[in-house]
Amino acid sequence: QVQLVESGGGLVQAGGSLRLSCVVSGGTFSNYALAWFRQAPGKEREFVAAISVWSGTTRSYADSVQGRFTIFRDNGKNTMYIQMNSLKPEDTAVYYCNADQRTMIRETLPGNYWGQGTQVTVSS
Repeated sequence: QVQLVESGGGLVQAGGSLRLSCVVSGGTFSNYALAWFRQAPGKEREFVAAISVWSGTTRSYADSVQGRFTIFRDNGKNTMYIQMNSLKPEDTAVYYCNADQRTMIRETLPGNYWGQGTQVTVSS
């Protein structure tokens, strides 16, 4: 059974930074494409970023976070990260880790496995 556990959320002022982590267990980590999605109160879940399977050479980002967020993976630690810089109040949301055994997760086709989410709150 694949399990995803996020951590690293919290409260930060606008302009600040946070790094979220997602530990994946129950499978061969390098075989999973990974992604982050988020959901703000009263809004639908939206895509944030994705990284390809194996060495993660391919990455994609939502326009809203391009240039501010960086997704990366450490196969030796079974962990995916997202470094979030220049945070804005509109980045406030619950951030979810997503995974699946495929080459790449797409914005319109999330993977089958989800974490429980971690809250990120950005104050103005």
